[in-house]
Amino acid sequence: MAKQDILAPVSGSVWKIECEVGQQVAEGDVIMILESMKMEIPVEAPAAGKLTALAVGEGDGVEEDGVLGAIEP
Repeated sequence: MAKQDILAPVSGSVWKIECEVGQQVAEGDVIMILESMKMEIPVEAPAAGKLTALAVGEGDGVEEDGVLGAIEP
């Protein structure tokens, strides 16, 4: 199975990153928290595997459906 991109569910900014590159995650684990319209929106792992990349850092702006990182099984 190929890598799976982690996509932003909404436009906003990265408030807090909860996981590090190289970390094993389970499906549904919170990878990061976005802030949009003064609400905190958790971004969950779409699949279990190893977090292989983060394309954003804390404070960065993101667009809806933008790639935030990647997971490989």
